[in-house]
Amino acid sequence: MLEPKNVVTIPKNSSPADQKRLPVWMEPAFDFAQRHNGPQGDDLRQMLEACGVDSLDALADAAVPASIRLQTPLHLPPAAGETEALAELKAMAAKNQIYRSCIGMGYSDCITPPVILRNILENPGWYTQYTPYQAEIAQGRLEALLNFQTMICDLTAMDVANASLLDEATAAAEAMTMAGAIQKSTGRATFFVSDTCHPQTIDVLRTRATPHGIKIIVGDHRTFEITPDIFGVLLQYPATDGSVRDEKEYSDRVHAAGALLVVAADLLSLVLLKPPGEWGADIVVGSSQRFGVPMAYGGPHAAFFATRDPFKRQMPGRLIGVSKDAQGRPALRLALQTREQHIRREKATSNICTAQVLLAIMASMYAVYHGPDGLQRIAARVHGMARLLAHGLEKIGYRPGATEFFDTLRVDLGSRSSAWLTNLALRHHINVRVLGPHAVGVALDETTTPADVQTLWRIFNEDRDPGFDAASLAAGVTTDFSAPLIRTSGFLKQAVFNSHHSETEMLRYIKRLESRDLSLTTSMTPLGSCTMKLNAAAEMLPVTWPEFARMHPFAPADQARGYAELFKQLEQWLAEITGFAGVSLQPNAGSQGEYSGLIVIRRFHESRGQTRRQICLIPTSAHGTNPASAASAGFQVVSVACDTQGNIDLADLRAKAATHSDQLAAMMVTYPSTHGVFEEGIKEICNIIHEHGGQLYMDGANMNAQVGLCRPGDFGADVCHLNLHKTFSIPHGGGGPGVGPICVAPHLLPFLPGHAVTAADRRTMGAVSAALYGSAGILPISWMYIRMMGPDGLVRATQTAILNANYIAQKLEAFFPTLYKGTRNRVAHECILDLRHFHTVTVEDVAKRLMDFGFHAPTISWPVGGTMMVEPTESESKAEMDRFCEAMIAIHAEIQAVESGAIDRHNNPLKNAPHPASVVAAETWDRPYTRTQAAYPTSWTREFKFWPACARIDNVYGDRNPVCTCEA
Repeated sequence: MLEPKNVVTIPKNSSPADQKRLPVWMEPAFDFAQRHNGPQGDDLRQMLEACGVDSLDALADAAVPASIRLQTPLHLPPAAGETEALAELKAMAAKNQIYRSCIGMGYSDCITPPVILRNILENPGWYTQYTPYQAEIAQGRLEALLNFQTMICDLTAMDVANASLLDEATAAAEAMTMAGAIQKSTGRATFFVSDTCHPQTIDVLRTRATPHGIKIIVGDHRTFEITPDIFGVLLQYPATDGSVRDEKEYSDRVHAAGALLVVAADLLSLVLLKPPGEWGADIVVGSSQRFGVPMAYGGPHAAFFATRDPFKRQMPGRLIGVSKDAQGRPALRLALQTREQHIRREKATSNICTAQVLLAIMASMYAVYHGPDGLQRIAARVHGMARLLAHGLEKIGYRPGATEFFDTLRVDLGSRSSAWLTNLALRHHINVRVLGPHAVGVALDETTTPADVQTLWRIFNEDRDPGFDAASLAAGVTTDFSAPLIRTSGFLKQAVFNSHHSETEMLRYIKRLESRDLSLTTSMTPLGSCTMKLNAAAEMLPVTWPEFARMHPFAPADQARGYAELFKQLEQWLAEITGFAGVSLQPNAGSQGEYSGLIVIRRFHESRGQTRRQICLIPTSAHGTNPASAASAGFQVVSVACDTQGNIDLADLRAKAATHSDQLAAMMVTYPSTHGVFEEGIKEICNIIHEHGGQLYMDGANMNAQVGLCRPGDFGADVCHLNLHKTFSIPHGGGGPGVGPICVAPHLLPFLPGHAVTAADRRTMGAVSAALYGSAGILPISWMYIRMMGPDGLVRATQTAILNANYIAQKLEAFFPTLYKGTRNRVAHECILDLRHFHTVTVEDVAKRLMDFGFHAPTISWPVGGTMMVEPTESESKAEMDRFCEAMIAIHAEIQAVESGAIDRHNNPLKNAPHPASVVAAETWDRPYTRTQAAYPTSWTREFKFWPACARIDNVYGDRNPVCTCEA
């Protein structure tokens, strides 16, 4: 029966209430998927024709093996329009109740200066940038991160700091493993943790320690004797209950015993307190969240990590350093990269391949805006409010648990119960922390007002007016610490922290740095394996809604019902998309997802008494995080070869699996493969691993080519992690934030991460991040993406991503042939362009030359040296891809001229690239090509020109002369 032309049919996988026909005019005015996907109409038809197919379905049939194709539509809600989805999410957010949280534990409400909120956090010029591997077009972001490192070094009094880690708890875990690596030759294998540390940190440390063979001892550091087997000690400063003690003598004892001292510190307190670097710390970690970054129910926040200069090459994460460019001018870059996991692979001491760049930038800008004097005023006010609260409580009859504290009080309630006090506080919409049957903790912050203190007095006075007010007691309050504790050293004397205190100057500084960074606001960023797709404005709007942004991660569950509903739906949707039984949203980065998935596998084998299973098979083409994650999970890595077509060598796999059958724990694969194709043998790969008792871990980096077409849970994977900052539209934020949830098969459900603080059931596995739901504050982005795309839109996005990659491969085939293709001559969502046949021009030269055309280079020299891996994503239009191809073809002509000798092999546009304005506009020009060819190689570069901020940077100089802070 023919359908009437004026109606649409609701998809079969919608809810029963929606199973009816609606007139077309009642539908939303536009389909969000049409806004998300680039090619439409005639452009789409032309691209399909160029690829030799007549439909997206036909192309998908050619690219994706029939044996793994999904046979039924995804069971997801039908697509909602932007307005409808936002209204639905707003109603969900309204179920969150934002109380004043005096819980502390490393999380504080704060004030994000509006100039930072609007111009950084809500600005796609900052949140759509990629990791600054191409430094010449990332100078603004690198400067902001150098400011962050300088701020951390100054406040902690340490020599060197990295450009941020994921959260305080995982930073402490990284410090533990780094200390263990430094002390490896001593044979020590025990790490002592003070019981004054935050409980979530202790939980994460326990999880991390086991696969490394580290024994954790938790106790009172004041009485515990440091034995010869202890390689490191962790203290909290101030302690989790708020107390502050002079730890210099204890630090000396630690070092006398041959151990290293790690300190987890509150950053704002260090404005007033003597910093750990001045009393002996070897490593200092913590969170910069209270420097203007919303709590967001646990993240994302930028952790900090600082250490002494002799240890800088063992430090995890990224490090920004000062080098010089080809003109001899100072320029910034990622320094000492030989420390990083993608270089060291299974020999790496950390698997961290990212940072929390966007949040670190916010924190650094908070310090730039307020300056040292402003930070002192903020810290003094917070501390003064805590002193005021304590003074009033003493008048009521309570005695604070410590004489010295910064912002948090432990209050012993005598015969009264903590439940009584907590319930009374809840009536006033205040959360306090339970510290025992008859004790509570009360933490104040930047947003605390005298009225809040007055309310707290009333609560402790059995809900009666205390008979005095803040004004009458304030005169007797001092904000000074006693002599051993008070900070006497200066900090943040650099010009950048003393120049931008008016909003006008701050705005201009932010915009000046933004203009030196290429982002998706300028052009496509065609990075293979990184999926730099559209981050739609409607997806980003909810991130700063106060209902999501101001929630404390340890607030009572009934205050976070909106979040709970969002998590439940998102978990169900991700399980449906991947074909798995359950999901954990806790891992707060892709690297953490890899680690968590492997720990789940480890716990599974242990539960069956198969502790001998310690071998993890990994293809030689795998990203460096794979072997590094396997090592972090305590596995021994065995490499599996790839064949001449770039596929996993099945014969070698069978041989390795058989050889290690009794010890085989897992295999890690990326699908589609790292070489950009759907391997036909994926089901056989899974079967081989299962036959030998192993588990198949799938790296979800390339999930953007699978959604709606196939599901890893269906074709044999046991666990996979997803990069929500790739496939599901969370922006890369200049190299972070990210979310890396794991999806597991039914038999692995009992082994998903738990949490000591917020979950009654700890399961077999402890926490892998500080908060139960990791970076919860950015999960609304992925919820909005799936909700607005719907099942049909998601399939269309996947098909379009495959089309765009095949279109570029086809257009550039005559110039840069595609290295690997599937059995039917198709690539997946990315293609590897081969440049190895050129003799005088390198792939790096091409990457730098692309900057002169206004493009970020594709991924270079990985997974194959001398190649470029291009991933356009589904969001790029035909016009933009044609522009990129035109640039590559023009560069090919320049390569040919160099190779033929028509242009000097050393002095040419490629070797001299990029060409910043300072070079092009210089008074002298001594190059054998014109300024026009250098700066305006195509017509459209005259219409709009993104200028690289500097000439090519000298990487070797920067590593030989590492400078990682601003000049004083």
